[in-house]
Amino acid sequence: MQGFFALAAEDVDMPSALFVVSEHGYWGEECIEPLGTLTEAGVEVTVATPTGDPPVVDERSVDPDEVGEDTAARVREADETDERLNDPVSITEPRADDYDAVVFPGGHGTVWDVNQDRHARTLLREAVAGDEGVALVVCHAVGILAFTRDGDGGFLVDGRAVTGFPNEWEEGIVDEDDRLPDGRKLPYWVEDEVRAAGGEWDADLDAETSVTVDGALVTARGPPSSGAAARTLLGELDGES
Repeated sequence: MQGFFALAAEDVDMPSALFVVSEHGYWGEECIEPLGTLTEAGVEVTVATPTGDPPVVDERSVDPDEVGEDTAARVREADETDERLNDPVSITEPRADDYDAVVFPGGHGTVWDVNQDRHARTLLREAVAGDEGVALVVCHAVGILAFTRDGDGGFLVDGRAVTGFPNEWEEGIVDEDDRLPDGRKLPYWVEDEVRAAGGEWDADLDAETSVTVDGALVTARGPPSSGAAARTLLGELDGES
């Protein structure tokens, strides 16, 4: 990659990113793919969770029958051995303006903790509203946009183009009572809530990947879009430099 990252050899300060990860079940690829891509590019990554306890991977996302043997093995290894994941900070500690990017990996678990957490919403709002920061929000974590207000009290997502986990996919996972395969009842559907908050929704179901950039907000549809989302984020960071 040219630009900012090409200057690493000249001792330029490299960018930093804060990952806000669920303790109730993050989707492996949506965290590990961006984490690895940014790390390889020289981005300094810090991991945070709502309480500071290690994040919990969604077991479906490390099931070889669900995601393939290679992805399952890669995610499992990172989940078990990456020091940043195993020793996170609490999201009550960092400030968005201390980082060049704030990343919200998805997974159904986010609907119970990250998306509902006021400190997480503050990090998102400050990252998007800042002069130089950028936020990447993936899959079910896009639901946080339905609960985040801007500085004037309106919904942060109102009028913004976004993608995220679509209703059509959710229908194939939950039963008629909105229960997930593990028995938990899904309290809301991401697409419904984001649309209700004024988001201009386009998950682009006909495309292999779906990543949308609207100002300092980058959103991604789901696991297959994780790699493209990470590369898009690197491009945004390179442009900010």
